[in-house]
Amino acid sequence: MDERHDVSSGAVGGIAFAASIMVMVGAFSMVAGMAAILDDDYLVVSRRYAFDLDTVAWGWIHLVLGLAVVVVGFGLFMNKGWAGVVAIVVAGLTALDYFFFIPYQPVWSIVVIALCVWVIWAVTQGRAERRT
Repeated sequence: MDERHDVSSGAVGGIAFAASIMVMVGAFSMVAGMAAILDDDYLVVSRRYAFDLDTVAWGWIHLVLGLAVVVVGFGLFMNKGWAGVVAIVVAGLTALDYFFFIPYQPVWSIVVIALCVWVIWAVTQGRAERRT
């Protein structure tokens, strides 16, 4: 039997906005990843940072993670059952990725971290409301 739960319009709007943000952040991450893969001089690497990762490695991390974020964002749009949990995990990984990316692009990294935290909050609020 098809069991439907009443969810407030605020929760639906929050999840829809979270899906939009995920698609946008994922697309921008993929573009930044491709730029870093194709051009080693795309990122200015600081010599005095705790770890040293190659520019191409950052590019591949951004490209793969960005693709995952876009796919999960579309999963949220289509109201797939797996998309909520995976969105929380992928948004957390993206926030962690951009935390380590702060020395290279500080403003954009802080913006993406804030958006990822908001996505996690919106998805958890929507999922909590479905269960009540």
